[in-house]
Amino acid sequence: MALKVYDGQGRWRNKTVAFHISPEENEQLGIAVRLSGLTKQDYIIRRLQDREIVVVGNPRVYKALRNQLALMLDELRRIASGEQVDDDLLDTIHLITATMGGLKEEC
Repeated sequence: MALKVYDGQGRWRNKTVAFHISPEENEQLGIAVRLSGLTKQDYIIRRLQDREIVVVGNPRVYKALRNQLALMLDELRRIASGEQVDDDLLDTIHLITATMGGLKEEC
């Protein structure tokens, strides 16, 4: 038998929730999860409960930021050549800006 998994308040999480999303929505969700430093489950639960997402800087978050910024640089170079700006890129820029602005300072 599998071990019971409890949340932070000692509640047993034994219900499964599933839904379908597009590949583009999945990519946006993946970016948000990586930049938050949370698990996908914890990120979705916090968003559904309208709770604040507090990003604490750690190596995994910094690596996600670095990688996402590198991808954005490629997109900006593409746009500089005269192509259109897509809404997903603007959403990602907004998310990275919020993440960088909200990172707790480490002493």
